[in-house]
Amino acid sequence: MIGGLDYARGVGAATVSLACNGDAEISKYAQIAIEVPVGPEILTGSTRLKAGTAQKLVLNMLSTGAMIGIGKVYKNLMVDVRSTNEKLIERAKRMIRQATGCDEATAASSFEVTNHDVKLAIVMTLTGLGPAAARRRLEQANGFVVNAIKEDVTKEDVIKEDVTKEEKR
Repeated sequence: MIGGLDYARGVGAATVSLACNGDAEISKYAQIAIEVPVGPEILTGSTRLKAGTAQKLVLNMLSTGAMIGIGKVYKNLMVDVRSTNEKLIERAKRMIRQATGCDEATAASSFEVTNHDVKLAIVMTLTGLGPAAARRRLEQANGFVVNAIKEDVTKEDVIKEDVTKEEKR
């Protein structure tokens, strides 16, 4: 592990360590050292109990924060998802309903129109925009639903949507 941290730092990568005891040797080699002293295990020699659980909790917090930070979450919903089976498709429609307050038919329709893009369906439903204009709005907001729905619908978005519809005819 220390060799990996040395290599990563050598190529310019940020380095982070996670240890379940204080003043861990590995912490000296990382730019960011996370130490979660959990004390001795109930069963000596078993690292799967307290230490493993503590590490899992820390990693869950870090990954959840990262997902929020890169726009994959809206409210308390993980909305940047791929629905690859019937269970996930139903979950996606439920998320659209939760995020927007729309009925089941509207959620299903927006989900289909957006080719199963939950984020896009939410932006469409909350802004009243069509798919192309909602996609532009979402792109302008760097994929953050909360920012894509902040602005009012502009005349320019409506005109572009109308032009797109006419071009398809």
